[in-house]
Amino acid sequence: MKLKNFHRLAALGLAVGMTTALAACGNTAETAESTAETAESTEAASSEAADAATDETAADAEYAYLADFSFSDAFDENGYLKGVTATDYVTLPDDYADITIDADLGQVSEEDIDNYITSNVLSKFSTTEQVTDRAAADGDTVNIDYVGRIDGVAFDGGDTKGNGADLTLGSGTYIDNFEEQIVGHNPGETFDVTVTFPEDYGNEDLNGKEAVFETTLNYIEDTVTLELSDEWVAENLAATMSLNNVDELKAFVKSTMLYDNQASDVYTALHDKVSYADELPQTALDYYRDVLLYRIYTYAQNYGTDMATLLSSGMMGATYDSVDAYLDDATDSIKSITQQALLMQAVAEKMGFKCDTDTMNADFGRYYGTTDPSQYVSAYGENYIKMNVLQSDVMQNLIDNVKYE
Repeated sequence: MKLKNFHRLAALGLAVGMTTALAACGNTAETAESTAETAESTEAASSEAADAATDETAADAEYAYLADFSFSDAFDENGYLKGVTATDYVTLPDDYADITIDADLGQVSEEDIDNYITSNVLSKFSTTEQVTDRAAADGDTVNIDYVGRIDGVAFDGGDTKGNGADLTLGSGTYIDNFEEQIVGHNPGETFDVTVTFPEDYGNEDLNGKEAVFETTLNYIEDTVTLELSDEWVAENLAATMSLNNVDELKAFVKSTMLYDNQASDVYTALHDKVSYADELPQTALDYYRDVLLYRIYTYAQNYGTDMATLLSSGMMGATYDSVDAYLDDATDSIKSITQQALLMQAVAEKMGFKCDTDTMNADFGRYYGTTDPSQYVSAYGENYIKMNVLQSDVMQNLIDNVKYE
């Protein structure tokens, strides 16, 4: 089974540092690699609760060892799988690094970079202000209060009770013709909005009825657009990302976007060149199996149930009648992510790459949106973070040497 996408298991994208609470990026899973990403974003939050759980269900006694699971236990001080020489399991041809990909994947425009910064950086620092000196227009977000009445009598659910409600005009969130009647009014005005509920609205007391909402427009909410400048970058990103001006930020974004554009294609090309031993190291297979099981185990602990019950509920995206059935379904995925780990380590062995603590600290910010890995070391252990940085260093080296067609 070919793994078509390269997955950085702790990939953060451009998270803009601790200032805005780093966000893990990942997909939930039909594959172990994507499930592992989801596990990373949920297990850090849930591990304390899992450790604190004292009433383990008898049904999960077989998996009690997961209470002590550590993401780092499988890796050594250089980010390698413990006790595993990957080139014993992966045969790399002499031309393994001779990779050609589509030339379009090596292009990032200035517009792409600017849009990325707007969407992923400036937006995280944006603020809002209450505007009261102009009329509301279509597309504005407004804050309103209202009391709805039918034949002069207020009805349940038709009253904000003075708490205010945010509404984007033109979004279609409210009943037909409600939002349009707010357009043109000024903050501080109180006015009637008259609408007719649909015949099939779903409430016998409201179906087909005309209602009058006494509405007060409290304010218009405007997003304050930040102006990108060297001073702003230095003030907000120097401490967490070591970025001191706009040019450095744009260079970082370009590198990030190129990495994201190319990594999966480069990995697929590499994967297609190699062959694997029929038997993969059992310690690695067991580890990536436990990554999946740990997610299920901690969820079950947090919800006060057992793993089989949780899996049968469909909460994890599919329904399984037992843990064994879940693992049977995940067999190919566990194999694929184990192959990825072995392949990237095999290339690292060939290149002479290792990730000691100094390398981790130096290179972490290149890929993960902050120069300080301590939060992630605390959550997953240092050796796990070293493995992620090592894989990223290997992939970046391959990307730096690709040919384009």
